[in-house]
Amino acid sequence: MRTSRKGSVEMPAFMRQLVKETEKRVSSFFKGGRGGAAEGDQARDGEREEVIPSPYLDRPVLDKLTEEGCARWGLTYALGSMQGWRANMEDFHNCVPQLGGELADWSFFAVFDGHAGSNVAQYCSQHLLGQILTTGGIGPEDDPERVKGALMEGFLQTDKHLHAAARREGWERGGTTVVAALISPYYIYFANCGDSRAMLCRSGQVCFSTEDHKPYSPLEKERIESAGGSVSIQRINGSLAVSRALGDFSYKGAENRTPTQQMVSPEPEVCVVERSPADEFLVLACDGVWDIISNEELCAFIHNRLSVCTDLRDVCTQVIDLCLYKGSLDNISIILLCFPGAPQLSAEALHQEAELEDLLESKVVEIYDELCVRGEEPDLLSVLTILASSDIPGLPPGGGIQSKRNCIISAYYEQRDNHKPLLPNGGS
Repeated sequence: MRTSRKGSVEMPAFMRQLVKETEKRVSSFFKGGRGGAAEGDQARDGEREEVIPSPYLDRPVLDKLTEEGCARWGLTYALGSMQGWRANMEDFHNCVPQLGGELADWSFFAVFDGHAGSNVAQYCSQHLLGQILTTGGIGPEDDPERVKGALMEGFLQTDKHLHAAARREGWERGGTTVVAALISPYYIYFANCGDSRAMLCRSGQVCFSTEDHKPYSPLEKERIESAGGSVSIQRINGSLAVSRALGDFSYKGAENRTPTQQMVSPEPEVCVVERSPADEFLVLACDGVWDIISNEELCAFIHNRLSVCTDLRDVCTQVIDLCLYKGSLDNISIILLCFPGAPQLSAEALHQEAELEDLLESKVVEIYDELCVRGEEPDLLSVLTILASSDIPGLPPGGGIQSKRNCIISAYYEQRDNHKPLLPNGGS
């Protein structure tokens, strides 16, 4: 039986206040600091300047979608996703902790990072697994070569059926990257197509990660140019930033070339890793995570968080917040899979976490009071800036001060409320 819970996490008020205080600066940056003619002024010769819609919002969408579940053989998982600064949410996912029937001890998880619209990512999230299973290459015998072939064929067939749907529905421009993990009793099969990424942590270290498919990679660039394309500003024809994807059919029209020889290939890179009792956790995430944090940093951060947090949804939420605070402007999606060997709650780690938060709260009070004494406005950004330059021992590895910003922000607003009677006009 599949066990799953879903929910939506709304960001607390103090987080929304932080966004409110910084959005003007960020918006100015996104819009390129354009000045000049007032809005509505006409350009020379009576023509209006063409307005190109920004891919970014004036303020990020901070609400998160979360999901958690488990499999009967001991796997637990959670998903977290957030639209963030992007104008639209184009990420989708598929979490199937138990495939059922003779594959009841098999699991499938995937992240789909769409571009130029969400239709392709949504379609593939609904059909990829079915196409993989239809090949007949996956069975209880768990033959790695047959399973690898099934994954490969499943991707290609999905792209083929998608092409028919795209012509019918007008999705010619849309595409999606995919990173998937198929877990059997003996192996973990990774299938990657694009620049989303999977990472396996074993005994506290990165054991395996997939390779991103970028146009400037030598083998990818050779295929692109052989299909009549070019690579400029690290993009195909100066436009598309990934070299493998499902969809993107405007890049797949070279004559006398197979689907895997086109500028954009739907062929996944499939790898097999034998399972080990030392396996701790596996991460599948879009580039909204990996553009901001390295494999080693994320492995260390999650390893630490698992020792102080039992709710995997909360761990995913902390990773998303960390990426946002570190500057991610993309949609952010992560699936965290924990094996029986994952780190467990630790009394010592909980004590250290409590000591760290006490220290941060005392630092906030100290900085706030010092700014008041100097006659300076103790706004949140000033407190964060000073704290970021301070030496704080015991911060979560891989996360740094950014990973404790929620604690810092909460302490700041508590301190501000305590000082309200002392500030002119109520000082809000």
